[in-house]
Amino acid sequence: MMKKVSMLLAVCAALALIIAGPVSAKTIFLGIGTGGTGGIYYPYGGGVAEIWTKHVPNVRAVAEVTGASVENVKLADQGETVIGEVMGDVALAGYHGTAKFKGDKQNILTMAIMYPNLLQLVTLKDSGITNVEQVKGKTISTGSPGSGTNFMTEAVFKALGIPLDSYKDTRLSFTENANALRDGNIKLGSWCVGPGTSSIMDLATTHDIRIIPFTPEQTQKILDYNETYSAVELAGGVYNGVDEPVPTVGVWNVMICQKSLDTDLVYELVKALYAHNDMLCKIHPSAAYTTPENAAKFSPIPLHPGTIKYLKEKGIKVPDRLIP
Repeated sequence: MMKKVSMLLAVCAALALIIAGPVSAKTIFLGIGTGGTGGIYYPYGGGVAEIWTKHVPNVRAVAEVTGASVENVKLADQGETVIGEVMGDVALAGYHGTAKFKGDKQNILTMAIMYPNLLQLVTLKDSGITNVEQVKGKTISTGSPGSGTNFMTEAVFKALGIPLDSYKDTRLSFTENANALRDGNIKLGSWCVGPGTSSIMDLATTHDIRIIPFTPEQTQKILDYNETYSAVELAGGVYNGVDEPVPTVGVWNVMICQKSLDTDLVYELVKALYAHNDMLCKIHPSAAYTTPENAAKFSPIPLHPGTIKYLKEKGIKVPDRLIP
């Protein structure tokens, strides 16, 4: 009888192992550096985390609130989040160790291209500001410290010859920008984000806003200053009361990862991201730009070998400049 019981227990144990899967399988926890809750990075990152957790075996991903682009590059380089959402100009500076990363090249590569950001300089209509050069002597916000918004706004001001000490900078987050404009504590707030961001939309429902346009001459100076920037228009009707298109500049957003991440893991992550992009599009329409073709066209830095493996499998040619 004891022998039969022992055999039965052994069979049950074996069945349990079969059901549970290989003992060696380990859960991989992935942190995704996003931004503040008032922009698109955070909900977009939450959607990515949901896709990976549901559709990549043994992966548990979570979106983390951060200071955005500059901080996300540093976190990925240090392995604290491993994956980050960043603006292309910041990714390029981090990869080469220039600007705010001067002399310290970051160990990052591109996983995917996300969507384009548009620089949106917002003021209230009664502020009297109609040209960006009128920020001199004013209290404004160029975006939170460590953010891509702050990085790009300062780059644009430098391109236009606006000294960084010619205005008082409060460096607020998107939500804080909107509140400070609403309360009259700043005259202008800067957003570099996908159009239709909630914090500006909310402000525009209670106050008359103006998005500051760039003149053709200003635009050309900005494009000459940074190769990752493009001339774009913010479509009319995106925000209440802003009915006409607004000439501005834009930059692509990049999903970066630590260079040392396993090739097969990145391949599986990228494969799931593209296969379930419809989930992301339900969160924000800008996710329609997250395509394999755009990764090969618009990445400002080399692609991770896992991404390259996927693109080649799909018959998409990868330019030599994007092969690490």
